[in-house]
Amino acid sequence: MTATPLAEPAGATTSPTSPANPTSRPGRPGRPRRHPSATRRLVAAELRLLRRDPLTLTFVFVFPVISMLIIGGSFGTTPDDAFPVNPAHWYVASYFSVVIGATGLIMLPVHIASYRERGVLRRFAAAGFPRWSFALAELVLGLTAVSVAGVVLLAVAAPVYGVPAVDDPVRVVLGVLLGAVAFVSLGVLLGSVLPSARAAQAVGMLLFFPSFLLGVGGPPPAVMSPTLASISDALPLKVVTDAVREPWLGLDGGTGGLVVVGLLAVVTTALAARRTAL
Repeated sequence: MTATPLAEPAGATTSPTSPANPTSRPGRPGRPRRHPSATRRLVAAELRLLRRDPLTLTFVFVFPVISMLIIGGSFGTTPDDAFPVNPAHWYVASYFSVVIGATGLIMLPVHIASYRERGVLRRFAAAGFPRWSFALAELVLGLTAVSVAGVVLLAVAAPVYGVPAVDDPVRVVLGVLLGAVAFVSLGVLLGSVLPSARAAQAVGMLLFFPSFLLGVGGPPPAVMSPTLASISDALPLKVVTDAVREPWLGLDGGTGGLVVVGLLAVVTTALAARRTAL
């Protein structure tokens, strides 16, 4: 006669394949139970560190606001040959992209490169965090920074220049979301390949300021030389700016720029996820 298996006594140690076992290896049934809590802890820790980073506070929250206040009042409020709409509104709609660029080209590369330099990523892997948890945490961190800094930018612009009415809300939201994902992923990718925080800061500055001056916050395209205009059109941040500003101000009903930004987001996200797997 076949023996009936005895019930496991209460309090007995679970087997390595039990979902309650925190030491089970990747691919075993126990591992998925740890993913949500471990990833949430990592995201929460990264968000706390965000508030203590002076580089973030300066380039993501302060620099776009001050630059917008200065340049937004430099060209008056009357449309002309250079500005098809109120120049102040042109720059208010444009400067959302400055927040996106500062997050992806300066904040995240420096932050992640400093982690690599100090061996933090190796410690994450040794602690058993899921392979994709760090990439996800940095994506949440970057999108949170863009969202909060964007709200601050518009809150400051509202009483000074006014916030222009949004002509096509759906395309504007898509442009901001895809542009933010693209540049956040690019920042994660840069931070994963640059050897140190200083190198990341230097490369980030070299990429950010030409993009800022030619693609977003500098002179309008109508007054640029043909050479500068051609360089400007090739900059990814300029493409993101057009994808946000044109539907916001009702300047263009096409979707070409939005498609390009979407493709950029897919490519950079895939590369960043591959590079930052623990």
